[in-house]
Amino acid sequence: MTYLPPPAEELRLIDAELWQLDARRAHLLRRRAWLLAALPAPVPSAPLAPPLAPPRPEASAPRVQNVLLLLGGVLLTVAAMAFTLVSWGHLGIAGRALVLGAVTLAALAAPVALLKRGLGSTAESVAGLGLALTVLDAYALHEAALTGTDGTAYAALAAAALAGLWAAYGLLPVTHRLRTPIPAALACAQLPLFLWAMAVDAGPYGGALALLVTAGFDTAVALRGNARTLRLVAAVAACGTGGSGAWTAGLLSWDAAGPGAAARAAALLALAAVIALGAAWRLERPVTAASGALAGGLLLVAACGGVLRAALPDDWTVPGHLLCGVALLAAVRAPLPEPVRRGLALTSGCVQALALLWAVPLVAVTLAGPAAWAGHAWSGAPSDARAAVTVDAPWPPHAATVPVVLAIVTAVLLVAVRDRVWRPRALVAAPALAWATLLVLPPVLELPYAAGLSVQGLVTAGALLTAAFVRGHGPAQPAAQSPAQVTALVLALVGSLALSFTALASRSATLAALCVLTALFAGASRFPRLAPFTAPAAFGHAAALAVATGAAAGWQPAHTALLVVLVPTAAALLAARLGDSPVTVPVEVVGGATGLLATGLAVADPPLLALVLGLCAVITAGVALRPDRRPVGYASAVLFALAAWVLLASWDVVAPEAYTLPVTVPALLVGVLRRRREPGTSSWPAYGPGLAATLLPSLAAAWGDPHWTRPLLLGAAALLLTLLGARHRLQAPLVLGGAVLTLIALHELAPYLLQLTGALPRWVPPALAGLLLLALGATYERRIRDVRRVREVLGKLN
Repeated sequence: MTYLPPPAEELRLIDAELWQLDARRAHLLRRRAWLLAALPAPVPSAPLAPPLAPPRPEASAPRVQNVLLLLGGVLLTVAAMAFTLVSWGHLGIAGRALVLGAVTLAALAAPVALLKRGLGSTAESVAGLGLALTVLDAYALHEAALTGTDGTAYAALAAAALAGLWAAYGLLPVTHRLRTPIPAALACAQLPLFLWAMAVDAGPYGGALALLVTAGFDTAVALRGNARTLRLVAAVAACGTGGSGAWTAGLLSWDAAGPGAAARAAALLALAAVIALGAAWRLERPVTAASGALAGGLLLVAACGGVLRAALPDDWTVPGHLLCGVALLAAVRAPLPEPVRRGLALTSGCVQALALLWAVPLVAVTLAGPAAWAGHAWSGAPSDARAAVTVDAPWPPHAATVPVVLAIVTAVLLVAVRDRVWRPRALVAAPALAWATLLVLPPVLELPYAAGLSVQGLVTAGALLTAAFVRGHGPAQPAAQSPAQVTALVLALVGSLALSFTALASRSATLAALCVLTALFAGASRFPRLAPFTAPAAFGHAAALAVATGAAAGWQPAHTALLVVLVPTAAALLAARLGDSPVTVPVEVVGGATGLLATGLAVADPPLLALVLGLCAVITAGVALRPDRRPVGYASAVLFALAAWVLLASWDVVAPEAYTLPVTVPALLVGVLRRRREPGTSSWPAYGPGLAATLLPSLAAAWGDPHWTRPLLLGAAALLLTLLGARHRLQAPLVLGGAVLTLIALHELAPYLLQLTGALPRWVPPALAGLLLLALGATYERRIRDVRRVREVLGKLN
């Protein structure tokens, strides 16, 4: 509301202010010269203290002005409303007309005089009051003379009249500088058509039409208006009324009971689309124009799709809208502005993305639904492919046309996408959508169970062939994976899992599917770029085939584990042959995993578990023979020890030495070899683990053993270790042997020590404890004294 005068007027005011400042400065200089002449002696002028900075105002003067004017206008408007609503009845007809007319005319005429005096902000505030008074005049007129008319119709006519009156007032030569009337007239113009539709009971179609016509008018004003405020108000109004009308039309299209109602709603949506596209055509900013084209395109799709939805079965609702969205791609080559074409292309992409999102549940059921067969394995082949994927999952509604949607989007990606940037991405996504189309086709068509399995197998094989023979884009290295190859490979792996679970319904299907998948992935491993992924997959399917073979033969899980052990054996042999190939590590990882699987299968039968652990130990020992796999030898030793322990436990052996000596002897041998190879190696890492593995468990057993055999043998062994350690000056045998020997001696002397303790007087233990504390205290004090002496010597040196 801050009023800025014309440039000439503002220059005149600035010159006047400068003239006054010069006159005041001249007067002060003359007064200072007179004071210096009147003084008897010149007084050195003290340096002037820097003036204190005035406190910074918290609000600028124009802001305070605007707040005051706004509050004044609001208060006057409230007072006028109170007068009109409360005090109106105390005056006669003449008095009412005289008061309201005079006040309104005064409020509308006052801005003319205020503008002439340069008080633009005050004029804006008073003009706003005058416009508010015209609304009260319209209300008062209805209450005084037109009470019998319909309120809604009168409101529509009054709104139209007020909009015209305010626009005319803002265009007068004496008030054209006011910025409030024209935007206020535009805001009031949003009501007449909608209120008139309500008054004549036009229904939802008429109300939506009124909103859209009003939005078209607002759009024209926003595009051709001169003042920025007017364009902003028109744009906001167009979005509000247009959005409301389009939303109402969309609801009418969705709820349309027949083609006629759908056609009327489609006409409304088409009108909204024309308004949005017309605005996008005229807008200058590319982002805003593309957004308008996007909105218009979505409205066109909703219009055409609503008509198709009313004429076709419910299953074809999504394909109908998708075809309408694909048809928008024709605008890409039409003679339209670039932002409009980009917005329509984006609309088509959004419609296709929504259609794909609708198809996701069926694809998810087809892939993940068969996993429920793991709990119903070999319970009998289902009736058809749909029953094979919906074991515990519901069939998505209206899913019969999902293959059509996927096929349409696939065709669009292959044919319509020609952009240099998006073309490679489309060539990656199109095979994935084609794979999904073929995958969901058997359950949609309810093909026989065997036919569904065959289609899944062919789809998996096709994905592998695509990954094997497709070529990347650009100068990629021979061993590098292109996005298309990675996508095809992932689809093949996912499809193989889905096929494996689907085949669990039947024994013969399981064996056949696992055989085919094992051979398929083994054959694909001949391609170097695929082998790091297909070779582990082949071994994984082979392990599953071994488990299924044992179950089909009626074997116990422990006996099946012996068959599964063949898989890590083959993996270790292949890894040894591959050397430093990228395939080696994945194959070894899968081999280790299948070894754990075999161990888990044999856990219920200890003898067979010991055999499986021994076989795994042999396999890992063979792996450890390779120079780059020496650390695997530790795993081999652990597996050998576990095998021996499991076997001893199955024989009901409880002596700990039977479990520890098989570990201690190899460990000591390894320690001896290490010290010979590296003479500087300490005895602790060389002999400590091996000695502790037997001494500590035997000591724990001897401490609770009431017999004398184990303590005697353990003590003799500890004495021998102590002597050997002293003879060869080795800490580990000396310390461990001496500690065990001491503990064994205490264990044997414990009864006599207890008897001796009972024979001593009761004051002896406290006395011994006191002497011990005194000795510790004296030692502590002596150390503190030595530290102080050292500190004093260092101080003297400084």
